[in-house]
Amino acid sequence: MRRKILVANRGEIAVRVLRGIREMGDVAVALYSSVDRNALHVAMADEAYAVESYLQGESIVRVAIERGCSAIHPGYGFLSENAGFAALCAEAGLVFVGPTAAAIGALGSKTAARELALRGGAPVVPGSEGAVTDSGTAKRLASRIGYPVLIKAAAGGGGKGMRLVESERELDAALRDAASEAERSFRSGEVYIEKALIHPRHIEIQVFGDHHGHLIHLGERECSIQRRHQKVIEECPSPLVDLHPGLRNAMGEAALRVARQAGYFNAGTAEFLVDAERNFYFLEMNTRLQVEHPVTELVTSLDLVQMQLETAFGARLKLRQEDVSWRGAAIQCRLYAEDPANNYFPSPGRISRLRTPSGPGIRLDNGVYEGWTVPLDYDPLLAKLCVWAQDRPGAIRRMRRALGETEVLGIANNIEFFKQVLGDERFRSGNLHTGFLRDFVYRPAGELTDEEMSAAMAVVQRPAAKPRADDSSKWAARGWR
Repeated sequence: MRRKILVANRGEIAVRVLRGIREMGDVAVALYSSVDRNALHVAMADEAYAVESYLQGESIVRVAIERGCSAIHPGYGFLSENAGFAALCAEAGLVFVGPTAAAIGALGSKTAARELALRGGAPVVPGSEGAVTDSGTAKRLASRIGYPVLIKAAAGGGGKGMRLVESERELDAALRDAASEAERSFRSGEVYIEKALIHPRHIEIQVFGDHHGHLIHLGERECSIQRRHQKVIEECPSPLVDLHPGLRNAMGEAALRVARQAGYFNAGTAEFLVDAERNFYFLEMNTRLQVEHPVTELVTSLDLVQMQLETAFGARLKLRQEDVSWRGAAIQCRLYAEDPANNYFPSPGRISRLRTPSGPGIRLDNGVYEGWTVPLDYDPLLAKLCVWAQDRPGAIRRMRRALGETEVLGIANNIEFFKQVLGDERFRSGNLHTGFLRDFVYRPAGELTDEEMSAAMAVVQRPAAKPRADDSSKWAARGWR
């Protein structure tokens, strides 16, 4: 019997999930707000129904019940990490395609997730064990762990409610501003403090579990290229892990320890910071499908969306940890309607022309079409351009070829920006950290000379780096295997 599955999201992730549902032979149901009536995900669905907002959980559940749906896939963002919404689905007899409300609640707060990580023996960045509510406590804690420190929203992410504090004289204002932004963004003003690592790498581990207690990890993704604490380029494998293979197993085991503490199942991602000495620290757990999941799919040949749907309905994971393998290299660029020359300011408007790339090793997770008007109401993500090749230098060359075949007219976008980042010698050498873009100077194409344009488009072919000695003994000494 065909199941009806409702996708409580929009844009490229709604399109991605709708495709997965259809491939499984089930009925794909979409939602749309007033500005999304003519959106691509609506056109692709078997059925589509209007809602006032993608954040109205009770209305969404009501639509699902009235239309005979058996499950809801939340995508990412909106209600995907809302424990109340997951509980609401369960109370209504709907399958929530994700972890339990209890697991989301345990991991949804970064402070609570830190406590779980500590109980599981995973390393965490030095910082407060709970929310910091007053200036005196904040100053004593910051003095103990040492400046610079980060003030971060306990209930959020994406750089919102985050402030870097270099000295005590900046602390009061930063604490007040971070709490205020956290309250506006996440309806919770709780913040905590942690040590700010200098030029860390941001590496995350994809975990997956079923309802029967079986948990595995699917390797890492390098997410260090960020603007305003938001990822824009992701890749698998990490160039750092390529050089130090022992990191994958060590970080993977740490991620699984955190997931086990929460009784986790379905897809989830443990995020880590890695310092210059290759020490890694648990940062947070995202209890949903990640924006950057395609690079893991390309390298492991797994379909994470279908795995989500199958395990949500009770199926056992067919993979053991030793069955997971990684082949080649994948890179993803997030194509945004934004102006990199104007502090990445959003650029809503009508797409007058759209030309997309094709050919070997190209994947485009798209949420727009020619003639579509990108609304101001939502995140300006247009599409995710992904490539696969046999090694990282080949993936870089392929991505730059794909970017050269991509054209979006009528709105500002970051295609030229990505061409320049991928042509940067530091990026090609794998010398990445979360502050990379703060030091990167982007120049609009109109400001480049012909010689500079030619140099920027040239990709130097370099032999693949030889892995150094396995660092597994380093982590084994700490109790990691």
